[in-house]
Amino acid sequence: MITLCALLFLVNHGFSVSSVVSFKKGIRVDLEMRLKDFDYILPEELIAQEPIEFRDRSRLLVLHRETGLIEHRRFSACVEYFSPGDVLVINNTRVIPARLIGAKENTGARIEVVLLKRNDLNTWEALVKPGRRVRPGAVIVFGEGFLTAEVADITEAGGRVLKFKYDGLFEDILDRLGQMPLPPYIKKELQDRERYQTVYAKTPGSAAAPTAGLHFTPGLINNIKAMGIQVVDVVLHVGLGTFRPVKSEDIREHEMHSEYYEISPQAAEAINRTRKAGGRVAAVGTTSTRTLETVGDKNGYVKAGAGWTDIFIYPGYTFKAVDILITNFHLPKSTLLMLVSAFAGRENVLEAYRQAIDERYRFFSFGDAMLIV
Repeated sequence: MITLCALLFLVNHGFSVSSVVSFKKGIRVDLEMRLKDFDYILPEELIAQEPIEFRDRSRLLVLHRETGLIEHRRFSACVEYFSPGDVLVINNTRVIPARLIGAKENTGARIEVVLLKRNDLNTWEALVKPGRRVRPGAVIVFGEGFLTAEVADITEAGGRVLKFKYDGLFEDILDRLGQMPLPPYIKKELQDRERYQTVYAKTPGSAAAPTAGLHFTPGLINNIKAMGIQVVDVVLHVGLGTFRPVKSEDIREHEMHSEYYEISPQAAEAINRTRKAGGRVAAVGTTSTRTLETVGDKNGYVKAGAGWTDIFIYPGYTFKAVDILITNFHLPKSTLLMLVSAFAGRENVLEAYRQAIDERYRFFSFGDAMLIV
C-alpha cells in the first residue's frame, strides 16, 4: 500500500502513474519511469565548444533541493556553501588520448578507434567505426606502422577486442598518436589537451573527463582546505557507456556499462570520520557520486576497495553517502540527468535547467556548473 502523499511525492520525483486502484486503506499503484520525463529543449548555441579562459570563472547555478530556491553565482563562490568539517570528494582519474585514427591494412580504409577498457598489457576493448569493415582477423595500422592492432573478437555491445603490437611503451606511443576523445557535440578542435583534464588528474584510464572537476583551480582547492574542509581522492575511470543514449521508454530497462573504481583506506577513513562527526560529504561530479554510492552502506559509511560498478541511479533512489553535489548540465534523456533528478527532485532540476537556458548558461562538458545543496 502507498499513501496519497507518498504517491504525489513519487510523481513529483519523476514517476508516472500507469494505473491506480483505490482501497479503503490506501492506494496501490504501478509505477513507470518514462524516458520522455527527462527531456528538455536546448538551443544548440548554448552547447559550449571550448573551455572558458579561467576555470573558476564559469557560472554556477546553486539549487537548494529542499526549497527549490535557485541562485546564480560564479563557480569560485562555491566555497560559501561549505562548512568546516565537511569533506570534498574528487575523482582524480586522468583522460588518456584514447582516440586513434588508422587505416585498414591492404585496403587503406579510414578506421576510427576509441579505447575503452584495458584487458591486459596489449589488449583493449574499443569502439571501432565503421565496425562493418573490421571483422575478427582484420589489422588496423596507425602512425605509418608504429602501432598496429589485430581484431581478436567482437564484444557483446558490438565493440571490438584489439590486440596491439608496437615497440617501446604503449603509453608513449598513445601520447604521440592519440587524440582526446571529445564528445561528438564539440565540433571545435581543442588547442590545449590539459583543458580536458582536471588540475588534479593523476590516474590514467578514462575515455572522458569527469567534467564537474574542470572548474577547480589549485588556488580554489587551497582555499577550500584552508576553511577546514578535507579534500580526498577517489578514482572512477569514465567509460563512454556513461554517455550511451537511453533507448528504453521505461528507463528501468536500461543497462549501464561497468566502470572501474578505487577508494583508498585513507579516503574511506576521512569520509567516515566526517560522517561520524556530523559533517557533510560533497561529491564533485556524478562519477564521484556513483563511486561513493557503490561503496556506501545504509548509514552513509563507505568501505575501501576497488572493482567495477554499473550502478544506475534514477528517481526513487535513496542516497546514502552524498549530501552535496557539484555537477555540470547534462544531455536530455541521459542517465546523468536522471541521477541529478534523483538527488534534487525531477521538477526542481527541470526548473533549474529552464532558468539556466533563459539566463544563457553554457551547457555540457565545457559548460557551466550546478551546486546542489
